[in-house]
Amino acid sequence: MDPEASRNARESLELAFQMSNILETGLDRHTLSVLVALCEKGLNPESLAALVKELRRELQTNSTTSTVPTLP
Repeated sequence: MDPEASRNARESLELAFQMSNILETGLDRHTLSVLVALCEKGLNPESLAALVKELRRELQTNSTTSTVPTLP
């Protein structure tokens, strides 16, 4: 990738990250860059959003239902 294209990609990701923060999505830069790359590959953004929501729901469910073993 040439330097100008690389700079444009970084600026675009930074703008998307700022928008993500304004919308309080909770996505970090890395996750956002992966999601953007998947969209660029042709994956449906609505399906990806639904997947992220479902994964968060599962993570929250697992973290609230898991128990920490106690020592005797």
